[in-house]
Amino acid sequence: MVNFTEFENESTDEAHWYAVQVASGCEKKVKANLEQRLQTMDMSERILKVEIPERPAVRIKQDGSRASSDEKIFPGYVLISMLMDDETWQVVKNTPNVINFVGTEERRRYGRGRGHVTPRPLTLTEINRIFRAAEQEEPIIKIDLEPGQSIEVISGPFQDFSGEVVEVSPERGRLRARISIFGRDTPVELEFNQVRRIDD
Repeated sequence: MVNFTEFENESTDEAHWYAVQVASGCEKKVKANLEQRLQTMDMSERILKVEIPERPAVRIKQDGSRASSDEKIFPGYVLISMLMDDETWQVVKNTPNVINFVGTEERRRYGRGRGHVTPRPLTLTEINRIFRAAEQEEPIIKIDLEPGQSIEVISGPFQDFSGEVVEVSPERGRLRARISIFGRDTPVELEFNQVRRIDD
């Protein structure tokens, strides 16, 4: 567990957490590269931690089976605890697949393109919220379904009925569907693991 209280002081000689935007899908590569650079460039006392906040997730596949995984809370971003100065900024900024720090953008006076971004440290509230989300024990349920798709019910009282998805509620692990019972469309609520997608 990260101890956040040591980062409360806003003075420049204290470490702060910064968010860094990275190329899509390259979060783990950036983390590994940066941790290696810290050792070779003797920066481990000034760049303290590199984190990719994740939370447990369960993806329900088309056949109804479940696969456990970790889901990134902020895809495309890596969090870094560091003492910010020109040297540490350069080390992070010049790591392959790093796009930029999150911060305040200063507009260019002339020409096209982005101006300079001044890194903005994350607040203690932001950091606590991010890492609390990563610590939750209940996994997020994910399913490859959206309204309008055809499904078959594979368990429960409506087993072997088919219908159409009306609404998906990932936070509850449930969906609403319209299935045909006795020739009438009937709305029902089902758990994700009670259905499988029917490909048209």
